[in-house]
Amino acid sequence: MTVLGLFADRSATAASSSKPEIAIVGRGFSGIMMAIALMKSMRGSFHLTMYDPHPSISGGQAFSAAQRCEILNSRVRDLSVAAGQPDDFNDWLCANDEFRTAVPGFRQIFVPKGIFSDYVHQRFSEALARRSDITVRFSHEPVTGLRKLASGRFSLVCDGGHDTCDIVILATGFGVHPRDLEVSDEERPLVRTRRLVDPRHAVLLGSGIRVVDQLFQMRDNGYAGKVTLVSRHGFLPQKHTQLAAAPSFPVDPMPQGLRRIVRFVRQACAEAEAKGQSWQSAMNGLRRRARSLWQSLSAQEKRQFNRHLRPIYDSHRNRLPAAVHARLQQELAEGRTVLRRGRAGRRLPEGIMVRWAGQHAEELLMADQVIECRCSAPDLGTPLLRSLFAGGLAEPDELELGIAVSPTGEVLSPCGRTPNLFAIGPLGLGSLPDIDLVPEIVTQTYAAARLIATGRRLALKAG
Repeated sequence: MTVLGLFADRSATAASSSKPEIAIVGRGFSGIMMAIALMKSMRGSFHLTMYDPHPSISGGQAFSAAQRCEILNSRVRDLSVAAGQPDDFNDWLCANDEFRTAVPGFRQIFVPKGIFSDYVHQRFSEALARRSDITVRFSHEPVTGLRKLASGRFSLVCDGGHDTCDIVILATGFGVHPRDLEVSDEERPLVRTRRLVDPRHAVLLGSGIRVVDQLFQMRDNGYAGKVTLVSRHGFLPQKHTQLAAAPSFPVDPMPQGLRRIVRFVRQACAEAEAKGQSWQSAMNGLRRRARSLWQSLSAQEKRQFNRHLRPIYDSHRNRLPAAVHARLQQELAEGRTVLRRGRAGRRLPEGIMVRWAGQHAEELLMADQVIECRCSAPDLGTPLLRSLFAGGLAEPDELELGIAVSPTGEVLSPCGRTPNLFAIGPLGLGSLPDIDLVPEIVTQTYAAARLIATGRRLALKAG
């Protein structure tokens, strides 16, 4: 499907070769946000193709399976997709009939993911409607390879052949495990039989926002059985304050070395609470310095952080609204849901094998349902990423959490920046901490779009 301002066919895309051709691989939040930023930042016309094997435009892995009741863990004030207009999401909500009677302090509230997804897609449609000079094509063919041609353009390998373009933006996100762990075909009848006889125990794998969402979806849909949360490290998301916690962090230079930095952050949290503020204020202030702090660490210290401290950091940065957190604590206090530390293994008809913390051997955890709620790092072994590495267009970051990128999303190769190749959002998490969060993704997309627009203007002048 192709959209010319609003909808045409593929032949129209090739009709005007003087216009730059841009490809975005991925139509989740990062991809849609990148398209919005391009339409708002590039003055000249261009052709845009958005690739994703899914037939519809989704909100990405974070939103595609989301029910409208799932709550985002960022406040309204932090979710604008309009550059320089921090109240854009708030204004959109206030103009909506469902939200005109919003409570005071509206910018501070949390809204369902489905509502935010509606807002993003409406802003995408509006940006496209204002650009009758551009063509947008949606391709459902998966991109399995990418190489650079002698002309400087790119060739994208798809199931249906090859497409060429001038600029490629990778926005494929994390890659999330399937929602339900699979069992073999011969085991399925046994699983179905057990669920009919005794559907009383569910196991959820993970400890982040996703597992809390899944738990409360099940409860809201009437599930009254026991739930066990299996988490490798045993940390659950902390809570937001009732009102927004203004960033507050010492202006003193950060010490060198991971251990000293950890002590410094703990002291900053304690000092914030002693002043009548909150540790959340200190963590919000720390996020403003996270990028420079991360870059100051050695590769060994980064690995130590990921092994030992990232679960703690993630539980404090990805926080729950106070009401949701209170509901979670009540759920745990009543014993209907239990949190246990352990490493999940094989899925069996009777449940799942788990090696509990402090034990060397696995044991079977009986369950009629096992649901995967963990996010994983990008799979560096996918054909697309393998083609980038083999062609010298990209390299893994030093921790192999994703691919190496600059703050503006430029893909880094062993020889430096790869011109006209970008990776937006969670693909760059090993290079840029917090780039999996909405505000950081929005900032990065506009920075990348401005860089692309400037590059095109310079190319036209040089030509």
